[in-house]
Amino acid sequence: MSDRPRGIGFYGLALFFALFVLFLYGPTLTILVLSFQGPEGGLTFPMNGVSTHWFAKLWEGAGVVDIWAALARSLRLGLAVMLLTVVIAFFAGLAFRKHFRGEGGLFVLAIASLIVPSIVVSLGIGLEFRLIDEAINAMASATGWEWLQDHGTLMGLSTSALGAHLTWTLPFGLLIMFAVFNRFDPAYEEAARDLGASGAQTLRHAVVPILAPSLVGVALFGFTLSFDELARTSQAIGGRNTLPLELQGLTTTVTTPEIYALGTLTTGMSLVVIASALCAVLWLQRRRARRGLLA
Repeated sequence: MSDRPRGIGFYGLALFFALFVLFLYGPTLTILVLSFQGPEGGLTFPMNGVSTHWFAKLWEGAGVVDIWAALARSLRLGLAVMLLTVVIAFFAGLAFRKHFRGEGGLFVLAIASLIVPSIVVSLGIGLEFRLIDEAINAMASATGWEWLQDHGTLMGLSTSALGAHLTWTLPFGLLIMFAVFNRFDPAYEEAARDLGASGAQTLRHAVVPILAPSLVGVALFGFTLSFDELARTSQAIGGRNTLPLELQGLTTTVTTPEIYALGTLTTGMSLVVIASALCAVLWLQRRRARRGLLA
């Protein structure tokens, strides 16, 4: 290490970095602290007592909206988006390893939704499903089919909302898998085929185990991006909101630290998901290292 004294530039950069970290995590820490207000506490400092009163109120139910139902919807949607993002991104990465006509245009089309503003994507998907609903209603009127007249709307958690979230998560998953496969050594696949493995066996026993940490990363991206998504869901969710939309609505109706308790809870859930993903990656790496030593 150098014994030279640190100049003014070092301390200036250190101060800038500290302010940057405070800017990033200050709001989260503020919500965390204020969520432990006493029963008579408000939404601002100074705190009026310290307790877990507002977490207990949250557990009983917010009253204005059904928070736990919204949380369940967000979890179901996030898990579905995570699974589809991993599967589609993995097989798309495999496909793009083989050059084919139109691959450039298909790649641009796949990531174009990252450029379009999220609210525009949400409006477009919502309009598309409204047009489909109108077409179904027109068909029901023309044919008299009763089963079409009671269809309601096709917009919902597993249709329009799922598609809207995939327009956000899939491009990230594709970019990750493209980068991973760009560094993937095809010698592993050739060795598996030399040992008599079929194409499916090569994928299962050679490719997937090697890429497992990267697939966990794609799954983490898919779930967290979906769980926190607001703009792309706003016009494409249908009649039942996800948790971020309910939180947005509560900011204008709830005037107690109960909303801070909910924010602390959801932040904690996100941290648990991230920690679980990191533990899974470490476990997979150690397992692969042990297999390498045994081999």
